[in-house]
Amino acid sequence: MSVESASAHQSKSPSLQQLSAGAVHSTVAQLSRRVSARFPERRLVGVAEELMQLVEDVEVRMATTRGRLSRVRMISRVLVALVVVATVAALSLALRDVGRVDSSVTWLPLIESAINDLVFAAIAIFFLHTLPNRIERGQLLDLLHRLRSLAHIVDMHQLTKDPERLRDDFVPTPASPRLDLDRAGMEHYFGYCSELLSLIGKAAALCAEESRDPVVLDTVSTIERLTTALSGKIWQKISLLPS
Repeated sequence: MSVESASAHQSKSPSLQQLSAGAVHSTVAQLSRRVSARFPERRLVGVAEELMQLVEDVEVRMATTRGRLSRVRMISRVLVALVVVATVAALSLALRDVGRVDSSVTWLPLIESAINDLVFAAIAIFFLHTLPNRIERGQLLDLLHRLRSLAHIVDMHQLTKDPERLRDDFVPTPASPRLDLDRAGMEHYFGYCSELLSLIGKAAALCAEESRDPVVLDTVSTIERLTTALSGKIWQKISLLPS
């Protein structure tokens, strides 16, 4: 393999190993145009536009958070080092004082003080070490909560679309929702809802691209399972559409 082909292969490899926010955004934008062209009066167009805005928010939030977290991590490491140095200095002074006394009664306050210093130092180190992850978790969970709510909104849009109402022997009641879609329109509507749910799952996966936080990863998995289950319900309705 030549040097040029090897370098080209290496430049293409990352795109196959990482989900691209730009690709997800362009796919959502295309779906939004398709929904708007076929159902311009439907509120499903607003749902697609909201998802497009959420993908943009994920992309911008990840870019800004990346630089902010690098600064927070650097500051937290400096503070951890200062805490360790201060704790070692305090323990050294305590040990020096213990070596100068002979009474065991005098040792007790010094030993108690050393234990307190170690406990407080451990708490401070733990807090500073986990601070960047907690900041990242709070921001990502906010986006994931919005994506989960949007998945339920998509489900609400298709909830009243019943394929059984297209049957010739269906008898509506005064409480039945108004049916303003034919078979082809309902099939397209269900298909768009399924695509929206799939893209909501992809937008959630974007939040986990650079995060290893277990809470974030678990929330992303929950949203993916939710969108898959809701999409399965939609495809069951598609299978029930009359010929």
